[in-house]
Amino acid sequence: MNGVINVYKPQNISSNQVVVKIKKFLGIKKVGHTGTLDPLACGVLPICIGNATKISDYLINKDKKYVVRLKFGILTDTYDCEGKILEKDTEFKVDPHEVKTVLESFIGEYEQVPPIYSAVKVDGKRAYELARQGMNFELKARKVKIYSIENIEIKDDECGFVVECSKGTYVRSLCRDIGDKLGTYATMIFLERIQSGYFTKETSLNFDNLTPECIEKNLISIDKVISMPKIEINDFNILKLLLNGVCVKNPNYINGIDNGVYLLYNRDVLKGICERKLNFLKMIKFLG
Repeated sequence: MNGVINVYKPQNISSNQVVVKIKKFLGIKKVGHTGTLDPLACGVLPICIGNATKISDYLINKDKKYVVRLKFGILTDTYDCEGKILEKDTEFKVDPHEVKTVLESFIGEYEQVPPIYSAVKVDGKRAYELARQGMNFELKARKVKIYSIENIEIKDDECGFVVECSKGTYVRSLCRDIGDKLGTYATMIFLERIQSGYFTKETSLNFDNLTPECIEKNLISIDKVISMPKIEINDFNILKLLLNGVCVKNPNYINGIDNGVYLLYNRDVLKGICERKLNFLKMIKFLG
């Protein structure tokens, strides 16, 4: 069984718990998710099964869309409502026009510092592990991109919106940064991922209703979830070289192929992902 299923993860369970349940259902070890959702968060969580685990990097690197709600006047150590309250601002008065202006000012690229309670690695260790040990450290800012912020709703000291952003964006940090730009604090109190690249909430499977039969019926093939050009090689000798990891330099096969990354087929069967660059063609992922 090789492919991807689009699971809707509920709140209050970890992404790993979803993986463990599917492993038990299917009786296989090669199962993995494509980008952690915190236990507090819910939404789209693509799960790779079998050889599809080899393409998880291609799925993680896609843009995401979230429904978000934040609360003004509070700052926690995790930047969400599960953390310890560090600061409060009881004087801040919400000005809807100012809030909307500040939210829209984040559209585009900006330098974002991830939360210390995150999976970012520091000297080989996860930041959240160091934070739990009470160690002091700083995380470097990195460029992220906010494509849009829409459906802004403001009520009392809370604000909701829908944000579309690049990979690596921490919405918790975005909420904190919004508060900082308004001269106050802000903490995320709700997060739902409604899209992750190819996968949407509308086509997702309810985690609580998963069965082995449901998984098999809704398994999406690898070539459907990767947007990549295709090439086909039916010459047995050339194919054998590629499958053995050899760089093929035969001009009869590479001169008509532009530089780039391709899905490689043999007689309509997906064999892997190959790359044409310089003067050779080489397999970079074996899938068949």
